[in-house]
Amino acid sequence: MMATKTKTSLKRLGRFLLWTAVFAGFVVLLVAAGKEKNDAKCKDIKISFKAEKSKVFLETADIKALIIHNKRDNPVGKASREINILAIEKTVEKEPWVKDAEIYIDNNQVLHIDLTQREPVARVFTFNGNSFYFDPGGERIPASPKFSVKVPVFTNYPTDSQRKLSKADSTLTCQLIDIASYIVADTFWNAQVEQVNITPDREFEIIPKLGEHVIEFGEGTQVDNKFKKLLVFYKEALNKVGWNTYSRINIAYQNEVYAVKKDAKTALVPTDSTATPRVEEDPSMRVQGRPVVAGETNPPKRNPNNKTAGNKGRSQQPRAIYTGQH
Repeated sequence: MMATKTKTSLKRLGRFLLWTAVFAGFVVLLVAAGKEKNDAKCKDIKISFKAEKSKVFLETADIKALIIHNKRDNPVGKASREINILAIEKTVEKEPWVKDAEIYIDNNQVLHIDLTQREPVARVFTFNGNSFYFDPGGERIPASPKFSVKVPVFTNYPTDSQRKLSKADSTLTCQLIDIASYIVADTFWNAQVEQVNITPDREFEIIPKLGEHVIEFGEGTQVDNKFKKLLVFYKEALNKVGWNTYSRINIAYQNEVYAVKKDAKTALVPTDSTATPRVEEDPSMRVQGRPVVAGETNPPKRNPNNKTAGNKGRSQQPRAIYTGQH
């Protein structure tokens, strides 16, 4: 009985020692492999961009130049343990066009640099003639002499300062980015908008590519609604009377569009004005069943906080009204 217990204990001890030896051998192999990898020299640098090829603005040579100032800094030929991955990552991310960088060395001793670029939505020209880009988050990206990105152009931006913006400049910038983002995302408006001017009143005027008119956008609020009603006006008015009939088209008012003919001597009156307009019942000059209105006074100053004034009893769907003298 005692002999049986002794044999069992010896077997368990033997298995334990065997597995311990296997584990120890495995650890030794891992350490040896790790040491071998750390001692292995970097063979190459591979740079890739997480973007469509047509949207890659940076060049691999520019990124390599950031990390290879001289032969001493070149990671190629260095042992892996001598390469400071974190330092290289911080250096690459100092490039303003780089949003994020992932850097690692693979089993073939190739240093990989995977980059995410900043994607601009607007190019801005300031009062002083300086130029830069904005990304969707409001980060400034310097213009490059090597390439130009096709995005909406905004002129007369009021400040060159890269420090903390004033409240007014911050609000203007947010509105600018909202307008630019909408244009970039829409195929038609991306093709139609030539540039956007910022007025002294911090409002926006759009210069279109097709049509000899200026679009008074007003403040950069209700962007979706304004572009939708402008599109209705394009379809239901300009397609009938011609794209060069009007000199100014105002979409700043709630749910309405006002336009001034090139030969009009006075500005035009919205239909909800307290003035008594002259109505011409020419059926060929109607938009969505509404008659043309020729005004004799200027439109009242709009109140951006009054979103329903003059619209009681009317549909809240955007409607287009074009007016003028004949």
